[in-house]
Amino acid sequence: MPSKVTKTDEEWRRELTPEAYRVLRQKGTEAPFVNEYDHVFADGVYRCAGCGTELFRSETKYDSGCGWPAFYEPAGADALAEETDTSYGMARTEVMCASCGGHLGHVFPDGPRPTGLRYCINSAALKLEES
Repeated sequence: MPSKVTKTDEEWRRELTPEAYRVLRQKGTEAPFVNEYDHVFADGVYRCAGCGTELFRSETKYDSGCGWPAFYEPAGADALAEETDTSYGMARTEVMCASCGGHLGHVFPDGPRPTGLRYCINSAALKLEES
């Protein structure tokens, strides 16, 4: 299990870009199709932009056409936390970084094999460490 990262709101504001703060700490969503990693398929590891925890690996990334980076599997069973999101009059499964609690995006049951899952993630919540 990743170690828990706890910071004050002031520390998060100071350390994150305004867009990363809005997404990670205020559960924002960036615009589709114009975000940094939507069409990036370089080899590497996608880490949490807030705390650096490894969240996804490039070999599980695919072009879902949804407008945000999509992955079919997290880097590890303990990388993400999930909870039900009932905002905007719908029920979805929100995914967060298990270490810092930052909002990443949502997971949907319409992805490819082998998992059938689509982790639809905001680029602002990620940092790609290319290999």
